[in-house]
Amino acid sequence: MENLPNCPKCNSEYTYEDGSLLVCPECSHEWSLESGNGEDTDVIKDANGNILNDGDAVTVIKDLKVKGSSSSIKIGTKVKSIRLVPGASDGHDIECKIDGFGAIKLKSSVVKKA
Repeated sequence: MENLPNCPKCNSEYTYEDGSLLVCPECSHEWSLESGNGEDTDVIKDANGNILNDGDAVTVIKDLKVKGSSSSIKIGTKVKSIRLVPGASDGHDIECKIDGFGAIKLKSSVVKKA
């Protein structure tokens, strides 16, 4: 059996592979196993420079107009369980669901970590 690294969040030794991700069954943390120490991968940061991770909660820091909708996303809207999309060509590197709008993509430059 191959040696998989311990969970970086809770240090559990019971990690397993699920496709290209490693998963911890104790704390449900998921991460990818890159070559090296992982520091050279795409790091997505919020407007304040904090590193964002999948599953984080963020807060919108300015009013956002939504194409195709008469309403907008107001400042202070809290978004839970974000999913990061590194390398998005249009700059929208966060996928999430917002109550009243549904699935939407956001730029990391308009959110702060909650």
